[in-house]
This record gives sequence, C-alpha cells and structure tokens, in this order.
Amino acid sequence: MPSDEPQVEIQVQAEEGASLPCYESADAAGMDLRALLPSPIRLGPGERALVPTGLRLAIPRGYEGQVRPRSGLAVRHGVTIVNAPGTIDADYRGEVKVVLINLGQEPVEIGPGERIAQLVISPVVHTRVVRVESLAETERGEAGFGSTGTQ
Repeated sequence: MPSDEPQVEIQVQAEEGASLPCYESADAAGMDLRALLPSPIRLGPGERALVPTGLRLAIPRGYEGQVRPRSGLAVRHGVTIVNAPGTIDADYRGEVKVVLINLGQEPVEIGPGERIAQLVISPVVHTRVVRVESLAETERGEAGFGSTGTQ
C-alpha cells in the first residue's frame, strides 16, 4: 500500500467475533461492514434496528467515514439504512452501529456476520461561514426540486 494513502486504525472487539471491514474487489469504493450479532434478528416490514459491528475507528483528521447501504440487500429485500449515508466523524471513537430499515413487503432475517453496509472513507473540506445580505444570481435561481434541465 502506498504510504500516501490515509490510514484508518480499527479496534476490533475480537472476543465477540467482530471482523475487520474489507474491500471485496480491487476497485471497490467501500469496505463491507458485518453485523456483530449473537443470533439472527428479524426485521418485519417497516421495522428498523440498530445493528452493531463491533468496530471502533480512528479516522484521520480531514476525512470522514460514510456508512452506505448495500445494493444487494436493497434490491433483494428492500433493506436500507435510515440515515444514509451515515457519517462517522474523525473524532468519534464509539462503536460503529448501522440503523437498518426494512422497506420491503416481507420480513427479513439479518444473521451474525452478514454484510450489512459499506464504509467509504472520504476527504472533508471545512469552510468558513460568512453571513451576507444577498447571494449572487444564478441561472437556476430559486427553482426547487426537479427543476434542473426542464427549461
């Protein structure tokens, strides 16, 4: 691994069977996160659950962890993440947990060790906030949702 790549330190609760996240292909953008569960959980339609991963991260300053849904769970079962993408700040040191929701029509079982989300590490830019009396005009202006490319 080149030395210029950011390094994420991960504390694994090994005594409980947690595993390191990993990229499943050479060009994958996200690392898979797995459920750390003593036994399967059942999510009925419309139900949500906070699923532990057993991982604590030290993300470098200037980066964030984005917790994103897995497309396979979404297309097969309608399972996604309530607050997608969830953000893990560089200064957070608690356990990473994923808020899953079943938007499908049937109950879904999530098993121990199942891949439940993806973790993408991305740069973050902090900006300076400046209060102004007015904003520069744009072609779009105040047109809202669904307005781009319709004129």
